[in-house]
Amino acid sequence: IEIEAELISVLTDKEAVALLNEMYADDAADLVEEMPANVVKRLLKKCPKETRNDINRLLNYPENSAGSLMTVEFAELKENLSIEGALEKLRKEKEEYETLNTCFVVNASRKLLGHITLEEIVFSKPEKTIKEIYDENIISVKTTEDQEEVANMFKKYDLTVMPVVDSEERLVGIITIDDVVDVLEEETTEDMEIMAAITPSSK
Repeated sequence: IEIEAELISVLTDKEAVALLNEMYADDAADLVEEMPANVVKRLLKKCPKETRNDINRLLNYPENSAGSLMTVEFAELKENLSIEGALEKLRKEKEEYETLNTCFVVNASRKLLGHITLEEIVFSKPEKTIKEIYDENIISVKTTEDQEEVANMFKKYDLTVMPVVDSEERLVGIITIDDVVDVLEEETTEDMEIMAAITPSSK
């Protein structure tokens, strides 16, 4: 990210904005964090409103929280949507998602209800609804959850993706396994350093 921040500083504003606009919001937010404040302000002012809102939302979450790790590019399906309608939506918006293997099911208020795999959608009858086939068993985290706890949950439950909800259980983002790899590596390094620092007491 530091190298990318240096790279973006030598691009024209137009090129830099185009680059930010092409990145997933969580990656763009990480990049923005490494840039000088005056550059950030100038570039975000020129970004499309949607991109700017996504980045700002991520930047406003506490450091080292689930909210700061998550991406806002995820496949969200309303429970009453038909399978045919779901497939049409996913085809139309496929470029907007970081992952399509798992889709998340919400109600009209965007409260997280469960999840469904792309495979299940593809092989279900077109006239069925998402509500009939989605899985209610789902593990989620709050935006304020500490990133180390999030990483531990990925290990414990062998997850590749996890939804992030706000205080009212509304779906606001997802965390993918690649988002927590660095956290897991940091944790392992810290553990090894602690172990290395412990020496047998001399008798």
